[in-house]
Amino acid sequence: MGRPTDASLLPAVERAAAEIFRQLPQLAFLADDEPAVPETEHLACIKAGTCWVAADNDDQPVGFLSAESQGRDLHILEVSVKPAAQGQGVGRALIAAACHFASEHTYQHVTLTTFLNVPWNRPFYEKLGFRLVERSEPECRLQSLVHEEEASGLPVGSRCAMQLVL
Repeated sequence: MGRPTDASLLPAVERAAAEIFRQLPQLAFLADDEPAVPETEHLACIKAGTCWVAADNDDQPVGFLSAESQGRDLHILEVSVKPAAQGQGVGRALIAAACHFASEHTYQHVTLTTFLNVPWNRPFYEKLGFRLVERSEPECRLQSLVHEEEASGLPVGSRCAMQLVL
């Protein structure tokens, strides 16, 4: 679980994790954007018990997952892992912790939005059991989030909604 003192450190983890987007010309701007989740929102998630942090041997955050309750769903706002810790199961462990929490608190789904065609996004979540929520499906809340993300400047058609049924 995240601690209040972690909240100010998590945006830097997100910035570091976003550097990988420089590999994709159409999304390289994300490496220079402000973090998707501001410190105040991380703190709210920490207080709600819906922020998980992975730390290194010096107790410094190397990854986090911040989520919020949205009705009967636990919605993942952001998962970020510093480049040096990527590929070591940190993201997978954070998602497992969030899913365990969700199942123990009687949520029906864990949901998220992510990039549809980025190799380390949608395919990663599919391996963990998440399924794509098609744009034609009547899951209004998730599709509204996708539309909001696209309206805020992300390329139209680049985002998707996913859910894991618990």
